Amino acid sequence: MANHAAAPLPITPQQRTVLVDWTRTRVMPQRMVLRARIVLASADGVPIRRIASQLRCSEPTVRLWRQRFIEAGLEGLEESEGRGRRAIYGREDVERVLSTTMSKPPDGSTHWSTRTLAEHLGLGRSTVQRIWKEYRLQPHRSRSFKFSKDPELVQKVTDVVGLYLQPPKNAIVLSVDEKSQIQALDRTQPLLPLRPGQPERRTHDYKRHGTTTLFASLDVATGEVHGNFSPRHGVNDFLDFLKLLNRTYPRRELHLIVDNYHTHKNVLVKDWLSRHPRFHMHFTPTSSSWLNQVEGWFSLLSRRAIRRGVFQSVGQLIEAIQLFITAWNNKRHPFVWVKTADEILTKANPKATFGSVH
Repeated sequence: MANHAAAPLPITPQQRTVLVDWTRTRVMPQRMVLRARIVLASADGVPIRRIASQLRCSEPTVRLWRQRFIEAGLEGLEESEGRGRRAIYGREDVERVLSTTMSKPPDGSTHWSTRTLAEHLGLGRSTVQRIWKEYRLQPHRSRSFKFSKDPELVQKVTDVVGLYLQPPKNAIVLSVDEKSQIQALDRTQPLLPLRPGQPERRTHDYKRHGTTTLFASLDVATGEVHGNFSPRHGVNDFLDFLKLLNRTYPRRELHLIVDNYHTHKNVLVKDWLSRHPRFHMHFTPTSSSWLNQVEGWFSLLSRRAIRRGVFQSVGQLIEAIQLFITAWNNKRHPFVWVKTADEILTKANPKATFGSVH
């Protein structure tokens, strides 16, 4: 088997400074950024196979730019004259497109399109498209986010991630939460079933037949799920679920990962926990319920068993969910947690995320 390890590339401090600047600039073509990252990783002694995996490129690509740098230094990473398609726009055009794209349109629109930006700058639409593609700009796309302002953010993230990566010996770690107000929805007309060349079809309107709340626990080590249904999601309903866990896992230390919903911290719950010292509660930071693994399982449940379902009663809804839980447990598997606390906290820091780019 070929040896994928390689000696660290020799690199001067000046060369490293230039390459780091390439990876941070907003106007450097992405192919140049990739080459800079390959050389920087090689200079740090990272194996070729790992570099290819981390940067999502092929191993021959890594070897090529290592060798080019060895032979010609920084100049070896530049495009050779005559290579590639000749650009029909200059650096000034690129900078105009980039700076304008990242600003608001003057007509009150929320973002630019290729047509509106091309008209505004007096460029061709194909030119705007090529520059957007080159610099991976997608103004039509948007994602939501929320930074946690929990004063105990570091402690809570470290605590929860530690349970995932290094669970206590002879103890069970359970990810616990409730999926509230699950609606039993029935369509106003029968479904038109799936046929060759045609997807399943349903009416856009529906009838409501009530709701239920699912309290669920996910065993972090095995993926096994236990659930309990209730018309509400109050303190007594959560206590009933804790009692179910007490019967399900006798004589074992239980570490429960929960969010900051007020029910989980109610005085009645605290009194019950004081009488059951086997239970240990671990809270995720505020606005960070995604840190609770059972949320991922709830997402699977919604997509596979609820969202496209037709239920004429709450009983039918509960029966469908229970069937899904049974089938899941028959082929259960854990969710593998890979991020360390430090990696999560780096992204959770607004200053690190929105710092200036040099």
